[in-house]
Amino acid sequence: MAKQEDVAAAWKAARELEKAVSAVTRHYPESVDVQRLRADSSRVRDDLALLCGAATPAAPAAQPPPRKVIEDTAYAHDFWMDAEDEGLGSGGHRKR
Repeated sequence: MAKQEDVAAAWKAARELEKAVSAVTRHYPESVDVQRLRADSSRVRDDLALLCGAATPAAPAAQPPPRKVIEDTAYAHDFWMDAEDEGLGSGGHRKR
Protein backbone atom coordinates (compact mmCIF):
# COMPACT_ATOMS: atom_id res chain seq x y z
CA MET A 1 0.00 0.00 0.00
CA ALA A 2 1.06 3.53 -0.69
CA LYS A 3 1.42 6.03 2.12
CA GLN A 4 -1.78 7.87 1.16
CA GLU A 5 -3.77 4.64 1.18
CA ASP A 6 -2.39 3.72 4.60
CA VAL A 7 -3.25 7.15 5.98
CA ALA A 8 -6.75 6.98 4.51
CA ALA A 9 -7.25 3.53 6.04
CA ALA A 10 -6.07 4.82 9.42
CA TRP A 11 -8.51 7.75 9.26
CA LYS A 12 -11.33 5.39 8.37
CA ALA A 13 -10.42 3.09 11.26
CA ALA A 14 -10.27 6.06 13.68
CA ARG A 15 -13.76 7.20 12.59
CA GLU A 16 -15.11 3.68 12.93
CA LEU A 17 -13.53 3.37 16.38
CA GLU A 18 -15.23 6.58 17.53
CA LYS A 19 -18.59 5.34 16.19
CA ALA A 20 -18.14 1.98 17.94
CA VAL A 21 -17.15 3.63 21.22
CA SER A 22 -20.16 5.92 20.99
CA ALA A 23 -22.45 2.92 20.44
CA VAL A 24 -20.94 0.91 23.30
CA THR A 25 -20.96 3.74 25.83
CA ARG A 26 -24.71 4.24 25.38
CA HIS A 27 -25.19 0.95 27.23
CA TYR A 28 -23.26 2.03 30.33
CA PRO A 29 -23.84 4.76 32.90
CA GLU A 30 -21.58 7.79 32.80
CA SER A 31 -18.40 6.90 34.68
CA VAL A 32 -14.68 7.54 34.69
CA ASP A 33 -14.17 4.46 32.53
CA VAL A 34 -16.67 5.67 29.90
CA GLN A 35 -15.08 9.12 29.85
CA ARG A 36 -11.61 7.61 29.53
CA LEU A 37 -12.70 5.37 26.65
CA ARG A 38 -14.16 8.37 24.81
CA ALA A 39 -11.01 10.40 25.45
CA ASP A 40 -8.78 7.55 24.26
CA SER A 41 -10.68 7.13 20.99
CA SER A 42 -10.60 10.88 20.46
CA ARG A 43 -6.87 10.89 21.19
CA VAL A 44 -6.31 8.35 18.40
CA ARG A 45 -7.83 10.82 15.95
CA ASP A 46 -5.83 13.72 17.40
CA ASP A 47 -2.56 11.77 17.29
CA LEU A 48 -3.24 10.71 13.73
CA ALA A 49 -3.79 14.37 12.81
CA LEU A 50 -0.49 15.30 14.44
CA LEU A 51 1.37 12.52 12.67
CA CYS A 52 -0.16 12.73 9.22
CA GLY A 53 -1.66 16.19 9.06
CA ALA A 54 -5.29 17.04 9.53
CA ALA A 55 -7.07 15.17 6.76
CA THR A 56 -10.38 15.67 8.55
CA PRO A 57 -11.49 18.73 10.47
CA ALA A 58 -10.79 18.41 14.16
CA ALA A 59 -13.48 19.07 16.71
CA PRO A 60 -13.32 22.51 18.31
CA ALA A 61 -11.37 22.59 21.54
CA ALA A 62 -13.44 22.72 24.70
CA GLN A 63 -13.34 26.03 26.51
CA PRO A 64 -11.93 25.91 30.04
CA PRO A 65 -14.40 26.80 32.78
CA PRO A 66 -14.42 30.45 33.78
CA ARG A 67 -12.07 31.35 36.60
CA LYS A 68 -13.48 32.24 39.98
CA VAL A 69 -12.05 35.22 41.77
CA ILE A 70 -11.40 34.57 45.45
CA GLU A 71 -10.98 37.76 47.38
CA ASP A 72 -7.84 38.09 49.46
CA THR A 73 -9.56 39.00 52.71
CA ALA A 74 -9.22 37.62 56.20
CA TYR A 75 -11.40 34.69 57.19
CA ALA A 76 -13.89 35.07 60.00
CA HIS A 77 -12.48 33.88 63.34
CA ASP A 78 -15.31 31.29 63.60
CA PHE A 79 -14.00 29.58 60.46
CA TRP A 80 -10.99 28.19 62.32
CA MET A 81 -12.66 27.41 65.68
CA ASP A 82 -12.74 23.61 65.30
CA ALA A 83 -9.52 23.28 63.29
CA GLU A 84 -6.47 21.53 64.65
CA ASP A 85 -2.90 22.51 64.00
CA GLU A 86 -1.48 19.80 61.82
CA GLY A 87 0.97 17.68 63.76
CA LEU A 88 0.28 19.39 67.08
CA GLY A 89 -3.13 17.94 67.84
CA SER A 90 -6.13 19.72 69.24
CA GLY A 91 -5.57 22.71 71.49
CA GLY A 92 -8.03 21.33 74.09
CA HIS A 93 -6.05 18.14 74.79
CA ARG A 94 -3.16 17.85 77.17
CA LYS A 95 -0.57 15.15 77.52
CA ARG A 96 -0.67 13.38 80.87
